[in-house]
Amino acid sequence: MRRAVCPGSFDPITNGHLDIIQRASRLYDVVHVAVMINQSKKGLFTVDERIDLIREVTADFGNVEVESFHGLLVDFCKQREIPAIVKGLRAVSDFDYELQMAQMNNGLSGVETLFVPTNPTYSFLSSSLVKEVATWGGDVSHLLPPTVHEALTKRLGER
Repeated sequence: MRRAVCPGSFDPITNGHLDIIQRASRLYDVVHVAVMINQSKKGLFTVDERIDLIREVTADFGNVEVESFHGLLVDFCKQREIPAIVKGLRAVSDFDYELQMAQMNNGLSGVETLFVPTNPTYSFLSSSLVKEVATWGGDVSHLLPPTVHEALTKRLGER
């Protein structure tokens, strides 16, 4: 079985993330979406909420498994026998950081990283930007799957 992982914080998952996951799901038999647990960051959504949202919006792909991880991504890959990491690149600035990570991951474990250029429609998109715009009342509905937009609107209304 050809397996790959798409890692990230996904707080929340955007249409840009979804595009990369969907494209990876066409190339691999199983795509693991690894939701990063970062103890030092307070997310808008809990890790469990993010996992539930991702499972919901990727259910139609049929070959996506979603779970959390803490620690080194290469350890996550080793434990599951995943030989490839798929990452979306939005801009040249992403490449500098991601290339260093790819080289480190390969040096640590032999895991390969495949870079997928982001759909130009989503080249500016990040979860942080979506949350900031939504916090100030901006319309981000076209940037998120409908159920994620609904969850974001509800969460921001609770604040």
